[in-house]
Amino acid sequence: DEIPTVVGIFSAFGLVFSVSLFAWICCQRKSSKSNKTPPYKFVHVLKGVDIYPENLNSKKKFGADDKSEAKNKSAVPKNSLHLDLEKRDLNGNFPKTTPKNQSSPDPENLSPNHFSERKKDSVSPDSLKSMASLSSEDKQDKLGTLFFSLEYNFEKKAFVVNIKEARGLPAMDEQSMTSDPYIKMTILPEKKHKVKTRVLRKTLDPAFDETFTFYGIPYSQIQDLTLHFMILSFDRFSRDDVIGEVLIPLAGTELSEGRLLMDREIIKRNVRKSSGRGELLISLCYQSTTNTLTVVVLKARHLPKSDVSGLSDPYVKVNLYHAKKRISKKKTHVKKCTPNAVFNELFVFDIPCEGLDDISIEFLVLDSDRGSRNEVIGRLTLGSSAEGTGGEHWKEICEYPRRQIAKWHMLCDG
Repeated sequence: DEIPTVVGIFSAFGLVFSVSLFAWICCQRKSSKSNKTPPYKFVHVLKGVDIYPENLNSKKKFGADDKSEAKNKSAVPKNSLHLDLEKRDLNGNFPKTTPKNQSSPDPENLSPNHFSERKKDSVSPDSLKSMASLSSEDKQDKLGTLFFSLEYNFEKKAFVVNIKEARGLPAMDEQSMTSDPYIKMTILPEKKHKVKTRVLRKTLDPAFDETFTFYGIPYSQIQDLTLHFMILSFDRFSRDDVIGEVLIPLAGTELSEGRLLMDREIIKRNVRKSSGRGELLISLCYQSTTNTLTVVVLKARHLPKSDVSGLSDPYVKVNLYHAKKRISKKKTHVKKCTPNAVFNELFVFDIPCEGLDDISIEFLVLDSDRGSRNEVIGRLTLGSSAEGTGGEHWKEICEYPRRQIAKWHMLCDG
């Protein structure tokens, strides 16, 4: 009887000791993991397609502590995009990023190829001192500085753009006096490649460190390209605020000797003038017997440029209203890169009442942009209460039913 009792006591003590040891090991692992909070470094590989990393996990707080040592480390997110493995070192790690408080490039941030890294138009300490001594009025006009690098990989025939960081951005949120910045980049003039960075929350000095690799661009065509950076602040409840833009013509840029570090002052966006929205050719026909309205969107001409490329991707959205309530909507196909678009698309609307007294129709000419919300180029309203050519056109189709009547109309501000 004594032997089973002793064995039971020793077994109980052994079980308690094992559980305690397991709990201690778990606590040590958890504490060691909590001390490691490296920032994320994104490497986007584009093989002739557009990459938008907006689907990444937004629960991570990027750029929360700008002075922490975590910014000098890099890691790969779990749901990462395709990674450029050539940028790893011999241990399989990614090179460290440049600390924000240094003006010179970090030698460890060099690419492993045989090209040397150069720096162009860098900000000197003297210029930083002069910027700090600016008056308060001059500081209000400053929109910050964008830092980035350019490189061409001759082995892969790939153009590489690294968006490093932005400094001194203005506060777009008046309550918190901060911004939620991100950057959209477009390669002009064809606008084939449109990419954007992730959103960094509540910071005026965002460190993006995102690399975009564009394959299939010959080196001989680099001189004909222009980089357009649009700096925006994310707004959850309305349209994102435009902070400014940076335009970089690559003519005269030499990338054969290695990576090129650049920085540019952010300038105000080139806002279009209110006059000169362009014209739209519309054909209307009212069928009184079937109580239908046939609308043909024919052409658009002299459309203003919607961005610095000077070319828009226009399409027309048609809205039918009955007593100021929209009852139907249609839209045309997108016409790429043209200020003079030919649509020739027909739409038939059923009229819910007899006659066209309470009916009006609205035409919105928009510029298609896959990277953000489509911008309204111009607007046109036709109806009995419309002024100018819109009212005259409407009066004619009411007086001459079953007749197709076409007219040019000036577009007004959207």
